[in-house]
Amino acid sequence: MILSKKLDWKTIIAIIIFIFLATAPIYMTMFRINLLGKYMCFAIVAIGLDMIWGYTGILSLGHGVYFGIGAYCMAMYLKLEAAHGGLPDFMQWSGVEKLPFFWKPFSNAAFSMTAIAVVPVILAVIIGYLTFVNRIKGVYFSILSQALAMILSVLLIGMQSYTGGSNGLTNFSTIFGRNINSNLTKFVLFYITLIFLAAIFILCKFLINRRVGKIFIAIRDGENRARFTGYNPANYKVFVYALSAFIAGIAGALYVTQVGIISPAEVGVTPSVEMIIWVAIGGKGTLVGPIIGALSINGIKTIVSENFPDIWSYFIGVVFVVVILWLPGGIISLKDVSTKLKKKLRKKKQEQEQPITV
Repeated sequence: MILSKKLDWKTIIAIIIFIFLATAPIYMTMFRINLLGKYMCFAIVAIGLDMIWGYTGILSLGHGVYFGIGAYCMAMYLKLEAAHGGLPDFMQWSGVEKLPFFWKPFSNAAFSMTAIAVVPVILAVIIGYLTFVNRIKGVYFSILSQALAMILSVLLIGMQSYTGGSNGLTNFSTIFGRNINSNLTKFVLFYITLIFLAAIFILCKFLINRRVGKIFIAIRDGENRARFTGYNPANYKVFVYALSAFIAGIAGALYVTQVGIISPAEVGVTPSVEMIIWVAIGGKGTLVGPIIGALSINGIKTIVSENFPDIWSYFIGVVFVVVILWLPGGIISLKDVSTKLKKKLRKKKQEQEQPITV
């Protein structure tokens, strides 16, 4: 169990982060709270990616697909709620006269919430089974996942009459009958997002500390060895891939409520690669590292772009280069680096203090 033994320092850092997030609305403006809520959605995605990449060795460059599916499922419900039983505005502008059959179920809140979790998992299981059973892995799987993100992005743009095209879905007015733009609703959505972030972190921490987590790591470090010891790596890879898709779908749904829009720009190749960068910068294989990476990188991006709008991208590039060159284990490895440096300095000092024998 997570709390059955003495807490490790990484878990303590996670608790500190959650305390900071929980108290942020006390001293932050509503604008900043909204941004922080968006960053927490990114942190949720990053945890899911860490499960498949950091712990199982599966590099997915197309996780924006599952993020986008969850987001569009939520957006479709919100759009129909805003239309009050009529056609969404973008369909009227496109000349659509009747609500498409695949839109109709999303007028029901229970169906929509179920679809957010189930649809990404179903797609992930299908793709995972077809690839992992056939032992497609490494760069080949990465390219395949990237192509999937590109296909979905093009499909969403091409079906403008039914998906809003490149403009996406926006102009939501209510959520479960409440004004989505009111400060009270935004506060509630912020804390709901925080609860999901903490719950998903605890769930993944629990899995990693159990036998299944050790098998994930064994597959990452030596898939053939794991297979020879009697485990079927394909089954475990399909499971963890579906789990990460489930997590990404939830993050996408929460993202829509925080930002108020979802478009193909958020589900394509570029955002999918950026998600991987958050994990790498924060520190893969740690769970808390991806949270740090998602929050810090997006926070830096916002602050620098506000103060240096013309050259902010260079600052972000410098951060990436510094971390990759000097912190290959990510930001979370700062403690390990400092510990090694202290040991090195202590050893050098001891060597200098040793008497010289003739």
